[in-house]
Amino acid sequence: MTHRLLVIGGDAAGMSAAATAKRRAGDAVAITVFERSSWTSYSACGIPYWVGGSVTSGEELVTRTPEGHRERGIDVQTGSTVTSLDTANRSIVVRDARGASSVHEYDSLLIATGAEPIRPDLPGIDGNGIHGIQTLDDGAEMLGTLARKPRRAVVVGSGYIGLEMAEACFKRGIETTVVDRGKTPLHMVDAELGELVRAAMTGMGITVMSGTEAVSFDLDEGHWVTGVETTGGHLAADIVVLGLGVHARSRLASDAGLRVGDRDGIEVDDYQRVVGHDDIWAAGDCCLSRDRITGSLLHMPLGTHANKQGLVAGSAIASRATGRRPTLTFPGVVRTAVTKVCDIEIARTGLGDRDARAAGIDVASATVKATTKAGYFPGTEPMTVKMLAERTNRRVVGVQIVGRSGSALRIDTAAMALWSGMTVDDLAMTDLAYAPPFSPVWDPVQVAARALIRELGHRFSDPSD
Repeated sequence: MTHRLLVIGGDAAGMSAAATAKRRAGDAVAITVFERSSWTSYSACGIPYWVGGSVTSGEELVTRTPEGHRERGIDVQTGSTVTSLDTANRSIVVRDARGASSVHEYDSLLIATGAEPIRPDLPGIDGNGIHGIQTLDDGAEMLGTLARKPRRAVVVGSGYIGLEMAEACFKRGIETTVVDRGKTPLHMVDAELGELVRAAMTGMGITVMSGTEAVSFDLDEGHWVTGVETTGGHLAADIVVLGLGVHARSRLASDAGLRVGDRDGIEVDDYQRVVGHDDIWAAGDCCLSRDRITGSLLHMPLGTHANKQGLVAGSAIASRATGRRPTLTFPGVVRTAVTKVCDIEIARTGLGDRDARAAGIDVASATVKATTKAGYFPGTEPMTVKMLAERTNRRVVGVQIVGRSGSALRIDTAAMALWSGMTVDDLAMTDLAYAPPFSPVWDPVQVAARALIRELGHRFSDPSD
């Protein structure tokens, strides 16, 4: 009998899993994907750049259309919302675009419902011109508001999306203010690097109001936003973007009794199988990932993880459909991320000060100023690197970078150091590429490692110190 796989959600994780299962199991599996929007397999990370004008259309962000998936033997049903899950009877209820409901039974189920923007329950929050950005439809809706030629934008929150959308508004010539309750923007980096981000944004002409919270939103008679009331005073606004982060879209799962944790993420094992359920998997922004440094489960909604988790889940489901033993697992995360605001690049991997304290890890840290190329080479740019290492074993546990063009992708060197469990001593002596147009003779990441070695005490003789 053909194995019936139902997939809830048709973006990165869902379609990666569906395509993998079909490729590996072939006709042994029949796959139906239910997607509430009209889009599949698109880059949500590209939406701020579409809104900002760097990408000319939403279609450019689409990797594969529903028709493309259907041609590969996957039944994709768009405009379809799954309203309930019955784990005992292995079935789901689906409401189609016309409002009609139907019941579908499964042998295996993949939940890939993604995440949704945090939308605080504040007066006026549902007004027109107040946008959360998560899907292509969200991007198209914001472009509709931008067509009204707004003059003043307020971005509430300074996470990844908040800063990327601040850049999008600023690039369109809109007077832009970022409001955030934190002491410095972008909580992904520690305060001293956050101050560098604030200084750079202010220097560009973006107003940053830290230590400030939105209280309510003013609306006109047409229900359009006209201002934001904050703890720091009133701000006039013709458009508002919510950049307060996201939480897992897991209500369907939790209502069915599936276990959820940090930011409502669904708990899964190394095969992306939902804990306590042999026939249900979850992948992408709706589920939790294991931190390789602390061992804890956390919500890390990034497209990189979604695609890998989809691959793992699809492989496991194909093995189940064909009677084979699954072999591919998801090995966890080290919290690597990168973003930019105009010409300032920001990156991090591993733990920051707050994370280390929360995990009970005693760390030493060092912060260094460096340059992206040899100091004498034309076009060199400044950058700041902060590195943290565990005192007891000298293991590198976190790196953060803020700088100009050519800075951020150095985080990948640091991420590999964390992934491999390297010490600061290992990292300082690693064989990295050097030529004046690309790097100083000591790469900035290694400069930070050497500074941290001095903080921790030497393990080897360094005659240059």
